[in-house]
Amino acid sequence: MIVSLLAISSAAHSATELDNLINASSAIVDQIDRGIKLVGAGQQYAYSGTGLSDGTLSGSAHISTAQLDAYNNALAGMSTYLPYGSVQDVLNERAAQELDLMDNAIDTFTEVVVEMVQVVEVAEMAETAASPDEEAAVQDFVASNQEVLTISQDEVDTYNQSIDDIETHANQASAFIAVAENQEAVSFLEQGAENNNTTAEQATLNYSANNQWVSMSWAGTNNATAVYLNGQNYGLDLYVTEADVLAIGSDSEYYLTGPTAQGFNCFMSQGDCEYEY
Repeated sequence: MIVSLLAISSAAHSATELDNLINASSAIVDQIDRGIKLVGAGQQYAYSGTGLSDGTLSGSAHISTAQLDAYNNALAGMSTYLPYGSVQDVLNERAAQELDLMDNAIDTFTEVVVEMVQVVEVAEMAETAASPDEEAAVQDFVASNQEVLTISQDEVDTYNQSIDDIETHANQASAFIAVAENQEAVSFLEQGAENNNTTAEQATLNYSANNQWVSMSWAGTNNATAVYLNGQNYGLDLYVTEADVLAIGSDSEYYLTGPTAQGFNCFMSQGDCEYEY
């Protein structure tokens, strides 16, 4: 949320800088234009003795201190103006959008896991049954609670789709953030905007898992500029192994507070847990 607001604010600020200069310079030009008209009229009337103003019109062509300050401030503001837009802002804004989508998918995933959580209890009971009596207890528990223990196809579909969505949005957010934080990559993409006489905000931003790059396709052209994420460009080598993913996931708070790490009873009652909340 903070990244998104900063990106939007920065992009709006950049666009406003040119608007401020247009407005401030135009206001002074209007006053000068009026002043030239008044001078021309005064010259004509004075030499011919054919007309008089009411004696107050010159004041209407004055340039005020407020107008002067607005113009000079607008000039100063143009020192940070980005005529080709801000690649970094576009990347950060898209990353924030992907993070929001990921968080929504995580909420959906969490809800459906909670709905299916008793499968953990069933698995624990079945795995620890070490005698015929304990096996009979498992059979009785399942028979008595089969309706509650049954998992629906809709739940499975929701689970599968949500975890796909999480991976997709997590990868896109990570890719965009990594490029945004790499000044060489940002400069390369900014040069692409300049070369194509367009802005970053008008470009189509894309992460491709197949090509292993973040690309910007430039509006009004068939051109694109891409930054590889597999070690080919600017030290960006982001791809990790399945083992790496599972290892960092195993150390995450989300996993350590979940039902498979804590066990069913701990997860449901928060008692006798190894993980400290």
